[in-house]
Amino acid sequence: MTATLAEREAALAEIAEGIRKCTRCELHRTRTNAVPGEGPADARIMLIGEAPGWNEDKQGRPFVGAAGKFLEELLAKAGLTRDQVFITNIVKSRPPGNRDPLPDEIAACIPWLERQIEVIDPDVIVTLGRFSMAQWFPGERISRIHGQPKRVGRRLIVPMYHPAAALHQQSLKATILDDFAKLPRILAEAEAARREEEASDEPPPSQMAMF
Repeated sequence: MTATLAEREAALAEIAEGIRKCTRCELHRTRTNAVPGEGPADARIMLIGEAPGWNEDKQGRPFVGAAGKFLEELLAKAGLTRDQVFITNIVKSRPPGNRDPLPDEIAACIPWLERQIEVIDPDVIVTLGRFSMAQWFPGERISRIHGQPKRVGRRLIVPMYHPAAALHQQSLKATILDDFAKLPRILAEAEAARREEEASDEPPPSQMAMF
């Protein structure tokens, strides 16, 4: 049975509380705030970044710094607003000095992300950056596969550059904007696949006995 919106919201709130109290890796010792993520419990699109930065650690919210401002610009390019999507990270606590997350830190956090995906059940997951990309595209290079969706069940996984990449390398900005402009078509394709699957799962109409 499909969960109601209220049930999904309650489940996400419980997950977020667990993340804020989590001590599965050493990052809990240095963080100010864990950053569970935010967005609608029934979001059709989920964005998964790498790890919180300085601003995110202070506010306990994802993508609130310069990269967050660019992300909102990217979403607008796709005809979306921030409050229509769920935004989170592979790692929920800031690595010291904004270093890359370590394999054991990612492994400790992945179960939280998996629970969020299960509750929200999005049609499209957009990975932002190489660490979240690696969960679905291990061994791939983002420069080769960015903007190319991969079907996993009825879900489409879309690898994209992290918005921060454009802040460090201006030449990537147009590429990232172009990739986000594809999202409406990708979402429509994923929603159509979901409807088709749900229709195939419906039991056939009952047959009345003929006398």
